[in-house]
Amino acid sequence: MTRASQDLSVEIIGKKKNIAVVRLTRGKKRNALSDGLILAIRDAFQNLPASVRAAVLDGEGEHFCAGLDLSELKERDAGEGVHHSRMWHAALDALQYGPVPVVASLHGAVVGGGLELASAAHIRVADATTFYALPEGTRGIFVGGGGSVRIPKLIGVARMMDMMLTGRVYNAEDGERLGFAQYLAPEGQAFDKALDLAERIAGNAPLTNYALMHALPRIAEQPADHGFMTEALISAIAQAAPEAKQRVRDFLEGKAGTKVKKTPLK
Repeated sequence: MTRASQDLSVEIIGKKKNIAVVRLTRGKKRNALSDGLILAIRDAFQNLPASVRAAVLDGEGEHFCAGLDLSELKERDAGEGVHHSRMWHAALDALQYGPVPVVASLHGAVVGGGLELASAAHIRVADATTFYALPEGTRGIFVGGGGSVRIPKLIGVARMMDMMLTGRVYNAEDGERLGFAQYLAPEGQAFDKALDLAERIAGNAPLTNYALMHALPRIAEQPADHGFMTEALISAIAQAAPEAKQRVRDFLEGKAGTKVKKTPLK
């Protein structure tokens, strides 16, 4: 295990040692996000070993992340506020647009900045204890970690507005139905499910995974004719990779290990 900071650990696991488990380790403080922890998250995803093919984001203790560390909350002028918010943006961009897909394992509180952090992951698995909230509106502040961009893409602008205006809280089942998480696991089993998904993802061609992370979200925001052209370019690049060519040859030749897995992903 490599400890990125006193509040974050990075462990490389898996049969092929190609899965990084990045874990918030401030369990006694419900994994509240301090500035130091945000910078540690940035550094961890910017410095993953080249052998890593997927990552699991987790939080120790009863909660994934209860949001901003309010003990650090202080008065800032407008300029300081902008720079602080942009620091968060850079850190969560390192996760969303980093080298490998990230599966978030959610449990307990996924609140405020914790929800902003989770929304930067590519896949989210929530267990039955998970609940989601955005209390910033009732505290007289506004999201600043990228939530106003990422969260509406998951649940829509109207639902996010309702959460911030009224303090509405969603439980695990409603959150999965609305799109906060793609998978719902029994209590205590989110990490195991997230790890299973990460191992499946790690078996994909790296260039395809990279294209899905970096190109697909941008294509979705382009005008249709631009998107079609970008898709054509990315498709050509991905299929030209030596590993992709070998996988196609293996499939056409019926070699073992190329069949689609039938294990359900519920």
